[in-house]
Amino acid sequence: MIPDLHAVVVDDEQPAREELCFLLGQIEGVKVVGQADNGVSALTLIDDVDPHVAFLDVQMPGLTGFEVARLLLDKSSSAHIVFVTAYDQYAVDAFDVNAVDYLLKPVEQARLDQAIQRVRHRMALAQPRDERLDRLVRLMADRQGRRDQLALKVGDRFLLVQADDVIFASLDGDTIQIATTQLAGTSNYRTLDELQARLDPDVFWRVHRSHLVNINKIKEIVPWFSRNYMLRMKDGKATQIPVSRSQTKRLRDYLKL
Repeated sequence: MIPDLHAVVVDDEQPAREELCFLLGQIEGVKVVGQADNGVSALTLIDDVDPHVAFLDVQMPGLTGFEVARLLLDKSSSAHIVFVTAYDQYAVDAFDVNAVDYLLKPVEQARLDQAIQRVRHRMALAQPRDERLDRLVRLMADRQGRRDQLALKVGDRFLLVQADDVIFASLDGDTIQIATTQLAGTSNYRTLDELQARLDPDVFWRVHRSHLVNINKIKEIVPWFSRNYMLRMKDGKATQIPVSRSQTKRLRDYLKL
């Protein structure tokens, strides 16, 4: 008897999710254990149910399929990844070059059967994570994911701000507080990891587990205890942000302190 293979399906379009779930249900030994309609929910779902395989739609609002995959890889998730995409020649060429499994919409049963066989084969061989998948995910996430603008919630409104205008983002309980040159508000991103994935890593540094700063918006660097530093930012309140021990060396090297 073939052991059950647990799958999750992630797609922002309900008909596409239902169709893929139906097709998976036609394959012996495959059980759909969860669905998600966006990338943020997908990360929570995959953490909760620990599936063998995740079918990720490439084009989704919020986090794209590539960005979800990058976060899963960073967390060393055991889930195998199969991308699902409407025809995009750039993406398909990248998949082919990197030998990463993908499905084109509309998904055909025979092609889905083949993808499941590949997943089972990799599981049977206990194959380690493929560096080609890492390379593809990071390439495509960078290509698709960065945003020149961010939505900032101020009161009852959402305002678009230029990413370069963001001074810092800080985690306050379950809320991400963002300060810009003109405004202060909150972000709809659930974690700083997700927000950081959408910003230029050369400009926005995670100087502390609870703080992400624009390196170009530092007003003053204040020596602190144990050879650490406190950053005074260029917002109206001259907010002070601590630098973790692990990031202190990077700051010293960058600024030649």
